[in-house]
Amino acid sequence: MIEILVPELPESVADASVAVWHKQPGDFVERDEVLVEIETDKVVLEVPATASGVLESIVENEGATVLSKQLLGQLKEGAAAPVKEQKTETTTETPASDETADASPSVRRLILEKGLNAADIKGTGKGGSITREDVEKHRVTKNQEQTEPKVDIVAAVAARSDKRVPMTRLRKRVAERLLEAKNSTAMLTTFNEVNMKPIMDLRRQYQEVFEKKHGVRLGFMSFYIKAVTEALKRFPEVNAAIDGDEIVYHNFFDISIAVSTPRGLVTPVLRDVDDLNFAEIEKGIKVLAIKGRDGKLTVDEMIGGNFTITNGGVFGSLLSTPIINPPQAAILGMHKIQDRPVAVDGKVEILPMMYLALSYDHRLIDGKESVSFLVAIKELLEDPTRLLLDV
Repeated sequence: MIEILVPELPESVADASVAVWHKQPGDFVERDEVLVEIETDKVVLEVPATASGVLESIVENEGATVLSKQLLGQLKEGAAAPVKEQKTETTTETPASDETADASPSVRRLILEKGLNAADIKGTGKGGSITREDVEKHRVTKNQEQTEPKVDIVAAVAARSDKRVPMTRLRKRVAERLLEAKNSTAMLTTFNEVNMKPIMDLRRQYQEVFEKKHGVRLGFMSFYIKAVTEALKRFPEVNAAIDGDEIVYHNFFDISIAVSTPRGLVTPVLRDVDDLNFAEIEKGIKVLAIKGRDGKLTVDEMIGGNFTITNGGVFGSLLSTPIINPPQAAILGMHKIQDRPVAVDGKVEILPMMYLALSYDHRLIDGKESVSFLVAIKELLEDPTRLLLDV
């Protein structure tokens, strides 16, 4: 009998929750097949089978809070796979119940949010698992099949109801950190705007040859990170943090990048960006974005970071006041690039403009430093040649 244990949790993670069991007692399991997913406030950890056999028992059910190395269940090693009975009737579809539907936690939550029944959804993923595309296809098909019913106002009002869904550990942790930032920092936000035409012209000129040589597209984020890194070198207070009664000045440049995932907003860290070129930065961002989308980010990739960049412009945000990511001292918000009339040398021109927003902790950073820091970023972005010449 093999014990199924919670993986060793990092020091920064006190406990975890059992997110979903992919197998039930009596099910045959192949070696390295995922048995259960454990959700922390940072990442989701997969617990694979260390040997082939039959799942004997489950000790901690879904939703239970567990600690490092705690017993989750037992696996009977070497047990034979159950013999499948021959079916006398041929069916076109054998859906699983809501409780046993083979789907990731994010897909299950999507099914709940859409008010669908997992038993009605045909999975096309590996091993018959339900994917997000299956859920969306089923929802569209269901809407097309439904005819417009006659509305009974009295019945409709009587049938109204609320749906309560427990917050995920990540969502709860995000809420805690947002409140912590609002209550424990003297946060202010300063704004500026930048003419993005020079960068857009540069990307248009070199996009094809850049992608051909490096195998990755030249995006805006690499310019943002390069400009932020140079500005952090000029203003060390922004690259610092408060620890009790002391100020900790960092001599390295680790940038946190806000990434939207199915589980919520996370901020993986791109480390030592001052040693990376544009191609290496773009590749690093792509890797972190894919891992975030697939829920594969590790705890080590989530902790640390001296400064955060968030780009609400990808969702259409024109202006915002981002909240600091503690214990960092500042966060830079990028926004939508939009054509606007701008006065240039006494004439009105239509230029692609973008608002910049820097939220900072006034306990550590004075107004002069915050404004000068943001102006430095503006100047570097409006004249990207400075990034190459280090001027």
